[in-house]
Amino acid sequence: MSKQLVMTAVLVGLVAGTFTSAQTPASPKPAVSNTPARAGYKAPRTPWGDPDLSGVYSNDDETGTPIERPAEFDHRRMEDITAAELKTINQQRTAQFNAGVAGTEFAGGLRPPTHLIFDSFERRNSRVWLVTDPADGKIPALTPEGQARLRRPQRGVSTNANPVGPFDSYEDMGLYDRCITRGIPNSMMPAGYGSNYEIQQGQGYAAIRYEMIHETRVVPLDSTDRRPHLSRNIRLDLGDARGHWDGDTLVVETTNFTARSAYRGASDDLKMTERFTPLSPSAVDWSVTFDDPRTWVRPWTFTMTLTKKDRSQRVYEYACHEGNYAMPNILSAQRSAERAADGAVSR
Repeated sequence: MSKQLVMTAVLVGLVAGTFTSAQTPASPKPAVSNTPARAGYKAPRTPWGDPDLSGVYSNDDETGTPIERPAEFDHRRMEDITAAELKTINQQRTAQFNAGVAGTEFAGGLRPPTHLIFDSFERRNSRVWLVTDPADGKIPALTPEGQARLRRPQRGVSTNANPVGPFDSYEDMGLYDRCITRGIPNSMMPAGYGSNYEIQQGQGYAAIRYEMIHETRVVPLDSTDRRPHLSRNIRLDLGDARGHWDGDTLVVETTNFTARSAYRGASDDLKMTERFTPLSPSAVDWSVTFDDPRTWVRPWTFTMTLTKKDRSQRVYEYACHEGNYAMPNILSAQRSAERAADGAVSR
């Protein structure tokens, strides 16, 4: 489905504030060697003493990394894959993507012209896959309730999950298509474009801005006493976030999701815990743990690298509604198809 992306140079300030890993000789060079990590790195401090993670980041380099361990790497650990192997894998992924190999398109089989939509044509993945727990690199099995939920008609974040309709109402299209939300963590998953994010900090708060769908999460930070989440009766598409510091790591726990926007069809009981760990002045490790006993048989985690951009990089406006002709076009096309079908029957 096409959307018109209107980019402007307006940066909105939301929260006031200031803004080589060691190896033993016997160890193989890990697959995360593309990550500019620095042994013993300590983040700088804000004037009020918190670790300073503020800045604009991107994970565009992780575009195309499979979330689960590919079958050809069964029985192998991520840390055993050498830098030379990773380089070869990235070259293969680049060649497959640019050649239009099946599986490299968007969900639902949509493949826009590469040169029109993607920021980068070269894969520079820092990992071979993203799931870091369980150790087998696979998303845990669904519970019976999760399986039943998966079999229901798809009304989720993206219409691409149900590309053929029927489209009887705007509600039959996804939240992403309706410019409402891409969901969390979907808004921070690399998509080939718009993969920029800004962390802003103020005393007692952090804010995370997403270029996709111009969303922002404001995260209250607790220093000692953990403030409770909102009442379970209050549900939000981006959930209710609470944060705290674990050393230099920003930990953000989010609950109170809506069922319509919960990640990968999770229930509204999903608890999502993110950890933003600074690796160096130019990189942050972002890991996300999902805990939902109603959906998966055990919690699971994926991890990827966020690369800090220089001061010239900004998060630009994603003017989704302007020129969003997809909604009326899809609905009118469905009505036209119905009229054509009625005419064929009457004849």
